[in-house]
Amino acid sequence: MSASVSPSHLEPKRARGRPRKTEDERDDGNRRQQLLSAAARLFRRNGFDATSTRDIAAAVGMHSGSPFYHFKSKDALLCAVMQEGMQAAIARQAKTLRGVAVTEPLEQIRRLVRAHFETLLGPGNDFVPVMLYEHRSLNARQRAVLAALQADYEAAWTPVLEALHASGHLRAPVKLSRLLILGALNWSVQWFDRKKGASLDELTDAVMALFLKEC
Repeated sequence: MSASVSPSHLEPKRARGRPRKTEDERDDGNRRQQLLSAAARLFRRNGFDATSTRDIAAAVGMHSGSPFYHFKSKDALLCAVMQEGMQAAIARQAKTLRGVAVTEPLEQIRRLVRAHFETLLGPGNDFVPVMLYEHRSLNARQRAVLAALQADYEAAWTPVLEALHASGHLRAPVKLSRLLILGALNWSVQWFDRKKGASLDELTDAVMALFLKEC
């Protein structure tokens, strides 16, 4: 007896082209950004070691394993948080210097300081503070990537400080001045309280008075 053949109109149709994307794949960009923001906030508040991927996933309403669709590991997520922060800081810095003549180094340094405070202390800016205190959690390759971004960021300060030194507004050597100024600004993440402390403009005024002198 011959085997029966199913009518062609009853056979399941084969999907053509690419398979349908999952919800995470369709919303990849937004979900990735949500993970970065949540991870930055939790890493800053609780520390890298004390924060699990489950914590991060829960913060954005995802299943515990979903972050691994976007990032290979928690270490990779940490590095991405830091890269995001440095790239945003570089863009903010370039924007704030736009239109300021190189013959105005006092205005340039004021804008650099103000932008740096915004990067560190502005609302939602947890990315760079995480880099300052979780840097040792990265591997050598990741640290090299971040070091290159940091060098790009700090490079904008050198010609401004050189001009200030030449004009007599800055007495200390340029390299030491850059390290000391950025070190002092970075430490503000430890003590600044927006509800109790000064405004970012007032902090900027204080830095100008502390490190620069009138001629």
